[in-house]
Amino acid sequence: MLGFCEKCHDMVKYYIREKKMTKNIKGKEIEYIGKVAICSECESEIFVADIRDYNLKMLDNAFREKEGLISVSEMELILDKYDIGKRPLSLLLGWGEGTLTRYLDGDIPTKQYSDTLKTILNDSKYMKKVLEENKDSITNIAYKRCSEALMGIEKENSITVKSEDKIDHVVKYLLLSCSDITPLALQKLLYYAQGFFKAFTGEYLFHNNCEAWVHGPVYRSVYYKYKNYGYNPIEENECDYTDIELAKIEREILDSVIRNFGCYSGKVLEKMTHAEMPWSSTRVGLRDDESSDRIIEKELITKYFEDIKLKHNMLNISDISDYSTDIFNKLY
Repeated sequence: MLGFCEKCHDMVKYYIREKKMTKNIKGKEIEYIGKVAICSECESEIFVADIRDYNLKMLDNAFREKEGLISVSEMELILDKYDIGKRPLSLLLGWGEGTLTRYLDGDIPTKQYSDTLKTILNDSKYMKKVLEENKDSITNIAYKRCSEALMGIEKENSITVKSEDKIDHVVKYLLLSCSDITPLALQKLLYYAQGFFKAFTGEYLFHNNCEAWVHGPVYRSVYYKYKNYGYNPIEENECDYTDIELAKIEREILDSVIRNFGCYSGKVLEKMTHAEMPWSSTRVGLRDDESSDRIIEKELITKYFEDIKLKHNMLNISDISDYSTDIFNKLY
């Protein structure tokens, strides 16, 4: 990487390091972790446009978090979740038709507007109420698309308790099919199984939420069940394959995930998930070692793995190997 150093009066190589920064915004001190470019020749800071843009983004995220304001990525999730455009949503809420566009371009929403958007993101029943009460303000096409998205969410939320236990069957299958699997590796295999199952079938393998913890994606109930094993392999002696209720396609995709990701250690799998969009974008604004229970929205996981499938032209389940090989080679 090259940049111009004013002290050296030349284009020089530089390296990047993190730096704790403070900025006063509207009379409030905002702290955030930014980056600086350091000249490899004289060790002075140099200006790099990309790093300036990164720091502005980190400052924006830190300010929003401190003030409890919705983030741009969360607003984008709303549009994806309800299959609605920026203009129609603005009109449904009784705002100016360009309001959402401005917010997505970086304008800071008021606390009142932010709270409304957060409620919509987290409460599909509230979104349905807004849609039905204000449907005359948008086109029939926009109404139909949003209404169908809400119906899909209602169907997903009506899943029975038995389906909620599905993750337990998946866990048992992984433990019986893998040798020396640690809690860390188990969490990452669950994450990859969920992502690729959705990409290939259009359905979720299970409906438990995934959280963006320090060491990667984590399913909380599974963590607490096996946390006492620490960094040691899990021993599962309480069942055999006859106890596991999984369909043929579910087992086939799990087998492919095991073949292509189960060969790596938990730490390697952790590094892989850190390099991927769902985990990294969910943890924007957090320190590397900062605990968090932020949920990695299923829509993020869906989009990422659908993009992977398209990018690698995956026609068969066995093609998952193309991605596992590619990401491993990029990291190592």
